[in-house]
Amino acid sequence: LTMANLVNICQQYAGTVIVSIGMLFVILTGGIDLSVGSVMAFGSVFTAYAMVEWKLPIILSVAVTLLLGTLCGLFTGFLVARTKIAAFVASLAMMTICRGAAYMISHGTPINTPAGTISQLGTAKVLPFLTWLTVIAILVVALSSFFLNKTAYGRKVIMIGSNEEAVHLAGIPVMQHVISVYAISGFSSALGGVIATSRTGIGSGAAGQGMELDCIAACVIGGASLSGGQGSSVKTVVGVLVLAMIGNIMNLLSVPSYPQDIIKGIIIILAVLLQQ
Repeated sequence: LTMANLVNICQQYAGTVIVSIGMLFVILTGGIDLSVGSVMAFGSVFTAYAMVEWKLPIILSVAVTLLLGTLCGLFTGFLVARTKIAAFVASLAMMTICRGAAYMISHGTPINTPAGTISQLGTAKVLPFLTWLTVIAILVVALSSFFLNKTAYGRKVIMIGSNEEAVHLAGIPVMQHVISVYAISGFSSALGGVIATSRTGIGSGAAGQGMELDCIAACVIGGASLSGGQGSSVKTVVGVLVLAMIGNIMNLLSVPSYPQDIIKGIIIILAVLLQQ
């Protein structure tokens, strides 16, 4: 429980928190987005590529990356809402496409960003114990909590997951809202990729591997229902922190990585059983 270790956990899992919030919006409608890890990898690679190859300034590189991530989410949402392709299948296809695009852009090798550029985001501190990455994660959680609890949009998203047919009969455009939550997920995943690049200073096609499972686990541990209509931004953060603390404790105890995966899987099962 040292300050240095707690700050390290906040730094390490800031990206996971942001991507999990995007996943939460999708889960609230009763959907699932398996592409978050691959969109994150694409965002990581493209941010570095735009800075190195196109010589774009940091702000413009990040803006274009977030736009592309949002477009990826929009396309997945379109497939789910308009063509009625199962969310599992549509997001699985996007997962493959984005991961392939990430490796194609990077030619399978990490792209080093210029020294002293975006990596400053991962090292600069607002306060002695608070970095910019943590601040961004806090802002994302605060905004998502506001939209879900205090706006008509958030209430409609939750209602769609509770009873989509009733929402449709009430005259609410269900398709538009379903598309929008996948766009939010794509945006948050791309932002997670930007954060991954800022932490390491490189854009890697291997970034975000397994992120989709961690995000789903965090949402479930935080009380979200995979059938939709139930979930909270703050509780999702708690779910991320539970996984983070378990992993951190086992790392400090020198537990090998493979047993860690087994223990995390058991914890997810217990969390779901406790809800039932």
